[in-house]
Amino acid sequence: MDERNSSAGHRADTQDPDTPFDSHPAGGWGSLKGVARIAGETGVPTVATKVLAKLNKPGGVMCSSCAWAKPAKPSTFEFCENGAKATLWELDRNRAGAEFFSQHTLAELRGWHDHDLEKSGRLTEPLRYDPAQDRYLPVRWEEAFAEIGRELRGMAPEKAVFYASGHAGLEASYLYALFARAMGHQNLPQSSNMCHETTSVNLKTFIGTPVGTCTLEDFEHCDTIFFFGQNTGTNSPRFLHVLKDAVKRGCRIVTFNPVRERGLIEFADPQSPAQMTVGTPTRISELYYQLRPGGDIAVIAGLMKCVLEAEDAAPGTVLDHGFIAAHTSGFPETQQAVRAASWAEIERHSGLTEAMIREAAEVYLSAKTAIGIYGMGMTQHVNGWLNLGMLCNLLLMRGNIGKLGAGISPVRGHSNVQGQRTVGIGEKSAHMPADKLRALFGIEAPTRDGMNAVHACEGILDGRVEAMISLGGNLVRALPDRARMEAAWPRLRLTVHVATKLNRSHLVPGQVSYILPCLGRTDRDIQATGPQAVSMEDTFSHIYGSLGGAEPPSETVRSELAIVAGMAKATLPENPKLDWEGWTENYDLLRDLIAQTFPDDFADFNERLMQPGGFYRGNPARDRIWHTESGKAGFTEPTTLSALGEAPTGKEVMTLITLRSNDQFNTTIYGFSDRLRGLSGGREIVMINRREMERLGLSEGQKVALVTAVDEGVSRRVEDFRITPYDLPDGCIAGYYPELNPLVPLTYHEKNSQTPAYKGTPVRIVA
Repeated sequence: MDERNSSAGHRADTQDPDTPFDSHPAGGWGSLKGVARIAGETGVPTVATKVLAKLNKPGGVMCSSCAWAKPAKPSTFEFCENGAKATLWELDRNRAGAEFFSQHTLAELRGWHDHDLEKSGRLTEPLRYDPAQDRYLPVRWEEAFAEIGRELRGMAPEKAVFYASGHAGLEASYLYALFARAMGHQNLPQSSNMCHETTSVNLKTFIGTPVGTCTLEDFEHCDTIFFFGQNTGTNSPRFLHVLKDAVKRGCRIVTFNPVRERGLIEFADPQSPAQMTVGTPTRISELYYQLRPGGDIAVIAGLMKCVLEAEDAAPGTVLDHGFIAAHTSGFPETQQAVRAASWAEIERHSGLTEAMIREAAEVYLSAKTAIGIYGMGMTQHVNGWLNLGMLCNLLLMRGNIGKLGAGISPVRGHSNVQGQRTVGIGEKSAHMPADKLRALFGIEAPTRDGMNAVHACEGILDGRVEAMISLGGNLVRALPDRARMEAAWPRLRLTVHVATKLNRSHLVPGQVSYILPCLGRTDRDIQATGPQAVSMEDTFSHIYGSLGGAEPPSETVRSELAIVAGMAKATLPENPKLDWEGWTENYDLLRDLIAQTFPDDFADFNERLMQPGGFYRGNPARDRIWHTESGKAGFTEPTTLSALGEAPTGKEVMTLITLRSNDQFNTTIYGFSDRLRGLSGGREIVMINRREMERLGLSEGQKVALVTAVDEGVSRRVEDFRITPYDLPDGCIAGYYPELNPLVPLTYHEKNSQTPAYKGTPVRIVA
């Protein structure tokens, strides 16, 4: 190992100076400039200032970007760079109406960049695809609903798939889940399938809850925070304020991530005049280790070995024996497996030295309370289940779940992706109780599990799926195996997109295809009974009401809820208990139904809707109530030290990590600056360290192809990507999502949840 791979060389202030990077802190003037640029491009009116002033505050708009919490006592500007960009993007004064589509065929639009498609502006009227002209043409709402209803009635229910992005509020999401089950299927994939489904499935097995156990209050009391595979600066920048405060009161932060992310290195608070002018940035991570992709299991095994050694040296003082005995199962077997793991193997799989891991363990051992935080760097792996199991193990050893200042905390990436699961969007019967549907609506809900995103894609490829209804999102662009999926998509009989802006999925129409324009969260939603609020859930299981304040892009645009109700009414038989029109007129009625369907989570929903800081729907694991098969939290025995699974090996095989840029939210590309990584310009790049460039005979700026190393008899290849030297561990490369999605096989996913392995796909570089 070279000097940078020594223990001291992996502290947070170490950076390879011979590769691109940003020397400025996250936040600061760079964030303000980024927001100003988007404001100039979208030409937003004065209302944008009013919306931003109330963003994430009681009675205002809840941000449509990430799922970070909205505090009960908000700051003057309770938004971040990403949230401001998302808000301004939605308030865009440009319009994509009938005139726009009369000027552009889909063949032409397919040549546009994703950024330019969305920059065409807000959609203003319902559209139907005309294959003879290769254009979308205006259509009346009633005609659209009638044909969609005829198409859905004409096929077996199990042939339809209802996809949802994380944008729609709880009310529309509940109605969407009800619509599917009333139709007779549970094919309800969701954007979580591509990111945090590993959490939803496996945490439920380990500790009895599908979501994290922390709340904002825990960050005021934790002694240490251990980060795994998360990029706070880009994905949830408001979190940085919480981390800054934690560090200032003495909390110690340790980060494990193959990529050096500025938000977890240092932060300058844009709301602090002192830090923005004469002050110094806050150093976030005390220790920052660039482990190899898939090395989290090995790292945590090493940390656990250190904890066990400390217990051996001072019996009864390190492990929380009372907690382990009363609240857990499987500790003896797990302890034995960890003790048996050799340091040589731990070093080989993690890419870190024993000394580095021991250094981090000292921080964990010094803390009375610890929080484990992770992002998609842990979930999007073949063995993502074991990543999470090992993190739970580390926390459970010292009783760090179910007490103040401690817990496990996935950071969700979309504003309501967690909440949609809570109100029934999901492929399993458990997601929406059949007895409640029978009592409330007289519906005999299906008992057979439906399709998640991977299963739906398999159904599209083999012809079992005939209809794809998308409540938001850009699914074709977000999926793995994209080239195969784009080729298969036009064979669908029906595609329907509920959307605010044009995106690439709209350019791959089925035989019958509609775009139905919906209100954004920033828009005023006026129905027959007056202005309507919608609601969403954050990453900490708190529920918030949201009121739009902007003028809708046209009088024709309808709310997501109204569109779902219109499709459902046109599809389903008459049922007096399914009051589609009444629910559209008054969203309070939907919230009453949600409370009746899920009483433990949503009691007094309407009364608590606008509660400052949201209302907490609770989490049994936080109270050390374990809804698992054993009734206890389960330790997980490590069966391997790599999250990569049985990946192909060889000197030429590299592990691909896909990333989001600083100028991006999911598949939405705001621009071409990845400021926090010191990169700009085109997105078709391959990041790789200079040692590996030399080993593979590559040169800076060289154009290469990437091919998937998984041999399934299918060729997966992308062309014309530019080699860019970057500070990464050996054996891996990085590039942008979604441009590199075609390389990820549909079959290469986390084994329990089918979450695509976007952070650990084996590839080869072809010069």
